[in-house]
Amino acid sequence: MFCPQCGIQVNEDLRFCKQCGANLYGVREIMSGKGRGNFDWSKTWVAEMFLTEEERERQKGITPEEKRYNEIKGGVIASCVGLGVMIFLYFFMSAVATAAARKNPEAAEILRYLWTAGVIPFLVGVGLVINGLFVSKRIVELKRQQIQRPPTPLPIGAPTAPQLSEPSAPPLSGFSVTESTTTRLQEARPVPPRRDTN
Repeated sequence: MFCPQCGIQVNEDLRFCKQCGANLYGVREIMSGKGRGNFDWSKTWVAEMFLTEEERERQKGITPEEKRYNEIKGGVIASCVGLGVMIFLYFFMSAVATAAARKNPEAAEILRYLWTAGVIPFLVGVGLVINGLFVSKRIVELKRQQIQRPPTPLPIGAPTAPQLSEPSAPPLSGFSVTESTTTRLQEARPVPPRRDTN
């Protein structure tokens, strides 16, 4: 085989040219018809950009129940990290504040309360756990009901004469803009003739 870039003769087993570094494996693939002829855009990162979060999760095989458990697990982890940060900062800053109290008592008082920074991740974790236990549980139940219950079909065709003439029949919707208003029109009343008083 000859290198298509520099023209030297190379061994068939080489993946790259020894002289110029050209990709000989790619050249062989293209020449044999295996390379890039059937390119599928749906398997690229560009196609993934346009997918919704729900479609990405469906492709990965993540069920709503699994997503709920992951949310609860993340909440427990975040709250434990927040609790750990609070405990660490409480003891560490107490020692630092004791050492700094001799030089600057106001700064020592601020350092003593720096442990409260751990409250933020703790509360975020508690919020995630509450959301996973109550809110996401309801979402999972609704999705399960949607899967089990098939959608009700819409009526097809124009309304029949009895449907239009019956005042007790519920108005049909979805057919046209004026249909629901014309079914509620009252009967025409005769207008009395006008009298001239001249």
